[in-house]
Amino acid sequence: MARHERPRTPRQGISRTRVASTAARLMAQDGITDIGLAKKKAARLLGLPESTTLPDNNEVEAELRLYQALYQSETQPAKLRQLREEAARIMEILADFRPYLTGAVLEGTAGTFSAIDLMLFADSAKEVEIFLLDQGMDFEHVEPRHEKAEAALQLFTPRAEFNLLIFPPRMERHTFHHRDGRPRERARLDTVKQLLAHTP
Repeated sequence: MARHERPRTPRQGISRTRVASTAARLMAQDGITDIGLAKKKAARLLGLPESTTLPDNNEVEAELRLYQALYQSETQPAKLRQLREEAARIMEILADFRPYLTGAVLEGTAGTFSAIDLMLFADSAKEVEIFLLDQGMDFEHVEPRHEKAEAALQLFTPRAEFNLLIFPPRMERHTFHHRDGRPRERARLDTVKQLLAHTP
């Protein structure tokens, strides 16, 4: 007789919800930006066994939005706007490298500890580095988080920290994905300006 997968019990469902809400709190309060890391830390804090089924990223993001609405409604929207304004300013400076905004600042879940994620498309990473040096901008090399990125830079401005991922021009039409397989949203400068126009 074939064995069938057991349906999820209410207890498992409660565990997923508790992990998602705890992970969201860790992201909002402690500045953890990696959802996967937040979920694992949340499960450990709750004393759950390693076999516990963890929530997916969508569940954590939903809990994060709820947490921000409940506990950070007076501060998070203003911080998000500030980050989007700074993103637009730097995107204008980097216009020759066809910048796209992505990550929490675009999705609306960015907070106090969030960096601004930009994708750039350039003939060479060195070209971007020389441009930043000529502009007198402060940056450093970091390990790329995407296997097809030519380079990754952390850029520092007085108002924010940026993660710059540099790809070859042919990758601009490529569909990028999150680690869990969801398509990664990205936006050009005109879209970011539209977001700002409709944000308090």
